[in-house]
Amino acid sequence: MTTVKAASNTSAKAAPANITARSGRSNATAALISAKGSAAVTSPLTLLGTPRSITAVRVPSRSRSLPAAATAKTAARTRRATRIANATGVRTTDEDRTVRHHGTVPFVSSSAPVAPGSTPSARTGLWSNPWVLGARPRTLPTAIVSVVVGTSVAAVHHHLIVWRFVAALVVGLALQVGVNYANDYSDGIKGTDEVRVGPVRLVGGGLASAKAVKLAAFSAFGVAAVVGLGLALATTLWLVAVGLSAIVAAWTYTGGPRPYGYAGFGELFVFVYFGVVATVGSAYVQENRITGLAMVACIPVGLLATALIVVNNLRDIPGDTVAGKRTLAVKLGDHRTRWLYVSCVGLAFAMVPVVAAVSHRWFALAAFAALITVPAPVRTVRSGAGGRQLIAVLGGTARVQLMFGALLSVGLLIRP
Repeated sequence: MTTVKAASNTSAKAAPANITARSGRSNATAALISAKGSAAVTSPLTLLGTPRSITAVRVPSRSRSLPAAATAKTAARTRRATRIANATGVRTTDEDRTVRHHGTVPFVSSSAPVAPGSTPSARTGLWSNPWVLGARPRTLPTAIVSVVVGTSVAAVHHHLIVWRFVAALVVGLALQVGVNYANDYSDGIKGTDEVRVGPVRLVGGGLASAKAVKLAAFSAFGVAAVVGLGLALATTLWLVAVGLSAIVAAWTYTGGPRPYGYAGFGELFVFVYFGVVATVGSAYVQENRITGLAMVACIPVGLLATALIVVNNLRDIPGDTVAGKRTLAVKLGDHRTRWLYVSCVGLAFAMVPVVAAVSHRWFALAAFAALITVPAPVRTVRSGAGGRQLIAVLGGTARVQLMFGALLSVGLLIRP
């Protein structure tokens, strides 16, 4: 600590005894602080005619106060971000940091590239809430469609209990939100979201603490577990095992020591749990049995849900490759992943006549009308678009899901 005394001949009245100067003050104040020992200088405060006895405290720089382990970790994260940025062409700008610091959330990730001279476009109201964006609303149709189609399948056989439909919808949405937050948490603490193009990441974007996001994930899983238990008590306790397996699968998708999402099994998880389990399960809680129609109807639902994650992983191939995430898209490569997306969408529509035939509800063929939403996302994917251009494909694929699911469900409900 260094004490600097400044005197003035034009003293008017006594002033506070000591003023603590902190690091980061103005140059004028910093000039009062001597690096070694004491020194008498003229205080700028004497210009105001006020005598001061100023005690300046040397505050260690932030870099010195950090533990060596924390400094090394920060350096490692920086190096990783640089490698990913070099691979993807994504750079974090000063404007991005300002947006991140003040909590205004842009439509895409705060680390997304910004054109020179422009500012990130921000949404207002509900869509400016980072927790809403962190839940990834564009993925929610995956949960909605599977429950609606499964319930419509049961209605074909004259089974419909409204509260069970609502409960199944809550379970599906809670699991979807939970897996999104869990993915955000796991990727964030591992540093694989340091630089990315796409939906907002709470941990990777610095918008929320890892602890808070983890709590949000388990809160969503908790809601799914409680509501699902009610369905199990009303039907069969075997649903408890199914629900627990879904939660474990959701967490270990990118969490845990060996996440299967990093090994190329993410698409399989989505097809099984958001296609087969969600659709067949929604029909089961209505009918208390598994039917052939439910097993057929779950296929197009699962394929469209898979298409959503395929295009998501297609967009992330450059960054995932550098980060060491061996997703199916990384393994297949850019060209074959694009054809996988097209195949998932095409096969989903190819299953429509099969569903109509098994159900004997030919109005289910109305699902073909959803083809009007297909050309835009498919054309973008086949054009070789990448990065931010594929963000629109996520929304386009969600629209295909919603329209397909709605028309198929209505068609199943209409008796010939």
